[in-house]
Amino acid sequence: MGKKPNLTGLTRFLPQDFLNPNTTSLSEKPQNQSKPAKKRKTDNGPVRTRYDATALVPHYTTAHEVPENLQKYFAQRKRYFSLYDQGCLLDEEGWYSVTPEDIAVQIADRCRCDTILDPFCGVGGNAIAFAKTCEHVIALDISPTRLALARHNAAIYGVADRIEFILADYISFANAYLSRPHPRRRIDVVFLSPPWGGPGYISPYENTDFQDDPETHPQYSLSRIQPIHGADLFRLTKRISDNIAYFLPRNTDLNEISALDLLEKDESVTPDDEPRMIEVEEEWMGSKLKALTCYFGGLVAGQEHVF
Repeated sequence: MGKKPNLTGLTRFLPQDFLNPNTTSLSEKPQNQSKPAKKRKTDNGPVRTRYDATALVPHYTTAHEVPENLQKYFAQRKRYFSLYDQGCLLDEEGWYSVTPEDIAVQIADRCRCDTILDPFCGVGGNAIAFAKTCEHVIALDISPTRLALARHNAAIYGVADRIEFILADYISFANAYLSRPHPRRRIDVVFLSPPWGGPGYISPYENTDFQDDPETHPQYSLSRIQPIHGADLFRLTKRISDNIAYFLPRNTDLNEISALDLLEKDESVTPDDEPRMIEVEEEWMGSKLKALTCYFGGLVAGQEHVF
């Protein structure tokens, strides 16, 4: 991996008219700090930093404190964050959308690189894992609360100094980044984990979580991805990097995923060139299929040469 660049002032990616209260960095360093921060050894100690967000949401310690609609998620709290008891925080959306830690670690190992973009970071489950395998993590979210919770959780895991937290919507960020003729920093990998549509994504007719049998539910269409059609989101992201990990519901229509291969092909490739492949990885925990991670570009096993 290349030399670690200074990520201070990441908002330099953005034109001045984009620098508004809706697009701010939550981890800017003092102006007089000119050298990159050294890597810090991760530690498992409790939060004792200025990133403490305990006033924003409750930290449930016993089941009787938890609202009824979150009970089933609370039972899995240590699958989401192994250090949950040390103060990890989740808002209501975070409880049903955070990636289980073991899965996040698996994905992060596949996505090793210098700089990775996590444009829908939520409460930070994936960003924390990426901070342990990548030199720099750029984490975006449109919710100031979830972004603060992500930074709080990253501090518990000892990796907050490796993540640049930015309050911004991904579409605006991507367009602004792409509008610069010569971006100062190259983004090597993009991890796409956009909103799937809430706990009822598995079926548009019933509110059931992703632990149920996927064969009993209709296929999930990329058209339900938020904030834009999943294929359009992929198309925009591919302009930033060919190396994409797309985290999708386990019942996603595989025909739609394979159709993304048409977007993956470079127009400069001739018919005699080796075709690009897509790798679909099933994410299991025990006997439960949780999700699919679809790898593109140099993240595909055996296709690392195109990274």
